[in-house]
Amino acid sequence: MTTEEFKNLIASKIGEDAVLSIDENATPTALVIDSSKVEEVMTLLKDDEASFCDLLSCLTAIDNGVEVNTMEVIYNLYSIPLEHSVMIKTVIPRENPEIATVSHLWQTANWHEREAFDLFGIIFNNHPDLRRILMPADWGGHPMRKDYEEPATYRGMKTIREEGDPA
Repeated sequence: MTTEEFKNLIASKIGEDAVLSIDENATPTALVIDSSKVEEVMTLLKDDEASFCDLLSCLTAIDNGVEVNTMEVIYNLYSIPLEHSVMIKTVIPRENPEIATVSHLWQTANWHEREAFDLFGIIFNNHPDLRRILMPADWGGHPMRKDYEEPATYRGMKTIREEGDPA
């Protein structure tokens, strides 16, 4: 399926308003969908015979910064038997970023969503085990946010390497 065919499938089954745009600058080209329709769109893409995206190969996030005040969640879906893929992007507010989990659709989403939560602070509503996966449980902040400031120490240990420190 082409990106346009994925768009038409979503529009015909969920509604024209589900797909906000096509991002031609993304590689591969991405469908930008309404964040409130993520669970519905992802369920369709996984279950529909025409798309049958049985693999979520990647879920990641982007912090667009305080000037833009948004974040993006990006999903890379692939159909093993049909040998096609699609990139789905959605934009969420930077303040209190929340979106529906897709961990009940693909097992791989569990850890991908935990990583996005840990590093960006994105809340995946109804996730079965949303807790830090890379950083210590008591770490302050989310290191991939553009306004993150690394603490000088953590539990008495230096966290910032200074010039001249051994590698």
